[in-house]
Amino acid sequence: MSEFPYATALIVGAGRGISASVARALAGVGVKVALAARNVAKLDALVSELGGRAFAVDAASPESVAQLFANVDASLGAPDLVLYNAGARVRGAIVDLDPHEVRNAIEVSAFGGFLVVQQAARRMLPNRRGAILLTGATASVKGFPLSSGFAMGKFGLRGLAQSAARELAPQGIHVAHFIIDGAVRASGRPDPEARPDSTLDPDAIAQTYLSVLRQPRSAWSWEVELRPWVESF
Repeated sequence: MSEFPYATALIVGAGRGISASVARALAGVGVKVALAARNVAKLDALVSELGGRAFAVDAASPESVAQLFANVDASLGAPDLVLYNAGARVRGAIVDLDPHEVRNAIEVSAFGGFLVVQQAARRMLPNRRGAILLTGATASVKGFPLSSGFAMGKFGLRGLAQSAARELAPQGIHVAHFIIDGAVRASGRPDPEARPDSTLDPDAIAQTYLSVLRQPRSAWSWEVELRPWVESF
């Protein structure tokens, strides 16, 4: 297999699950990995495992995101691969939802994505190369009952990804959005015995992320949808 095309990655919204699996997969192909989250203490074990760096960030704050990128620039160099994996869920009937909680969910899921894409693009455009990945969900394309706040944020993130891909791809920057259509497997949430593989394995998701990153630019994907093989369409 040809050499991996990126050298330094920043994962915003890092934690267990998808982001940890992607971080391990990237480290496995020699990529330097920076991890960012609101609570960096939760990243201690992963940082120790990977030998990476952790940075605190409030993804919905323009000042915090700008400082994050400045810190990564100084510590590891400007990232040529950025993954936005942050999101905020708020659940409830429309008539009962707290407007402040809904605004926070939209700001983290969508506005935070914009802030990260903007800072990433500013660093990648001079070199006319790089990759920006955005993690979506079923809610990116389907608004369920009692999930309006989450759906608005994820719909917004998908719109950002589509617009950014059309703007930035011709300038050498690969933008891709991943619809994670189902529950992600976790140690505390095993698959039911009667339905093995009914959740998405985060390590398998990570392999798809890396496969997209290896795509030749003559055939880039801007969106990939992933679901368990037993899921009905």
